[in-house]
Amino acid sequence: MNTELTGERLQKVLARAGIGSRRVCDEMIEDGRVTVNGLVARLGQRVDIDHDLVAVDEIPVGVLPGLVYYLVNKPSGVVVTAVDPEGRPTILELVPNEPRVFSVGRLDFATEGLIVLTNDGELAQLLTHPSHGVEKEYLAQVTGEVTPAAIRALREGVEIEPGVVTQPAKVAHPGGDLLKIVIHEGRYRQVRRMCEEVGLTVTRLVRTRIGPVSDTQLAPGSYRDLTHLEVRALAGAAIVKTGRTHDR
Repeated sequence: MNTELTGERLQKVLARAGIGSRRVCDEMIEDGRVTVNGLVARLGQRVDIDHDLVAVDEIPVGVLPGLVYYLVNKPSGVVVTAVDPEGRPTILELVPNEPRVFSVGRLDFATEGLIVLTNDGELAQLLTHPSHGVEKEYLAQVTGEVTPAAIRALREGVEIEPGVVTQPAKVAHPGGDLLKIVIHEGRYRQVRRMCEEVGLTVTRLVRTRIGPVSDTQLAPGSYRDLTHLEVRALAGAAIVKTGRTHDR
């Protein structure tokens, strides 16, 4: 199939994806900021949205129609699965039924806070691949003595199981029984296990930021659409972390 004859015009695809007006998209193409499958795009070019990888400023753009991106504030007691055999509330019950979406990463049953749901597999892969390491920030309420030694150990990395040492984390102690912890791994119950290894028990855990995205106004159990700028910022955070563009 000849994409030059059957595909959609690139500026139309970019405009539909929320990059800007067609005129703005034309200017981006003229400036060499747009690539298709790694090659600099040209004005009037047509693309196959099912197969071509379109990027602006080296950040992949979701060009398929119908893509949605939700930011959800998960309450405690909600499972991040499509169906739960035990009948507990699921994360999908907090967003519209259609189109069908999936969670980007996980939060355990008791953990609260921000999680992204989408039907954009490209973005999900970009954000969850271990090598990309997008930061996640948590606020942890703990019991036990928050000592300088405990904070230092969390910052340097702790062994959460035989032979498995966490990568260095950013840790701050705002005061009292609170810790602010920023990690870029996604191991099962990682923050809780890290704290356990330094003599602390997490009694409440809230994810407050995913990469550059946060929202202190989003109520527990609520969701909102991510803006186009937020979606691009999330993808950009993964690319900056790896220092390379995403391969399809």
